[in-house]
Amino acid sequence: MRIIIPMAGWGTRLRPHTLTIPKPMLPVAGKPIVQRLVEDLMKSTTEKVEDIVFIIREDFGKGIEEQLLAVAKAVGSNGHIRYQAEPLGTAHAILQAGDYLQGNIIVAFADTLFRSEFKIDNSKDGVIWVQKVENPSAFGVVKLDSDNVITDFVEKPKEFVSDLAIIGIYYFKDGARLRGEMQYLLDNDIKEKGEYQLTNALENLKAKGAKFHKGEVIEWLDCGNKDATVNTNQRVLEFIKNEQLVSAKATIENSVVIQPCFIDDDVVIRNSVVGPHVSIGKGTLIENSVVKNSIVQGKSVLKNKLIHNSMLGNSVKLEGRMEDWSIGDHNVIVH
Repeated sequence: MRIIIPMAGWGTRLRPHTLTIPKPMLPVAGKPIVQRLVEDLMKSTTEKVEDIVFIIREDFGKGIEEQLLAVAKAVGSNGHIRYQAEPLGTAHAILQAGDYLQGNIIVAFADTLFRSEFKIDNSKDGVIWVQKVENPSAFGVVKLDSDNVITDFVEKPKEFVSDLAIIGIYYFKDGARLRGEMQYLLDNDIKEKGEYQLTNALENLKAKGAKFHKGEVIEWLDCGNKDATVNTNQRVLEFIKNEQLVSAKATIENSVVIQPCFIDDDVVIRNSVVGPHVSIGKGTLIENSVVKNSIVQGKSVLKNKLIHNSMLGNSVKLEGRMEDWSIGDHNVIVH
């Protein structure tokens, strides 16, 4: 088994957080999004994952590449870096994996997390991860026959055809066959909305007899913008709340930590209330503050502040001020 992870976009909807690192490297509950994705994918297969191929932009830099190779090593796989020089679509991105597109493969786009309880059935031609959604017109959806085999892929339907949205994770029994269909799109310049799309290759495979089945997930967690990422942090903390989430190397003085929270090494919390659903990166100082439902990355300083539903990057300094008030009866002050 191989895992292919296209992640060559910076994630502009998450700026300013993605000005210095790509979105899949942002932390959720103490780990980069892409690391949590890899760990979840490993749980969905009984096969050994020999290789993980990360498809990135070359200007991500060597530091990001080293982190990605470390993610693969941590789960017992060989990590590989490939580049997508131009954003020419999903099929074009996957093709950059080259010869690793053979045998059993999982393709997972690194902007989503999920929870599921199913294991991949390797006897199937393919499995496409889906989840029921309330507003299918905003998604690509699949239609099924009576045997739960996918009959149609429909992109953002204006009228209801299905509420099973494709979440961007796929299993293929024959990676080389998929590679051939995607290469056909490039060789014949077959584009959809100006790009080479994976769904066109899937349609071709289906027309030639391939049967794709659904893999329905329990929960689909988006990391597309700040609010979605903070919510995903909350949900992941709930999933893992029975793990040891507070480092023994953290210093907590005269403070209350309301679980679940992730608190990394060398964090100092003084005279503060933290939690629930807060993740704090290594070396951060929080003093005289209240922090709820937020992500605070490493080496930051937060003093005299009340924050909620927030994301703070690395090496941020955010200080308020202590105030002296004298307020009489029947006043309402919004501050």
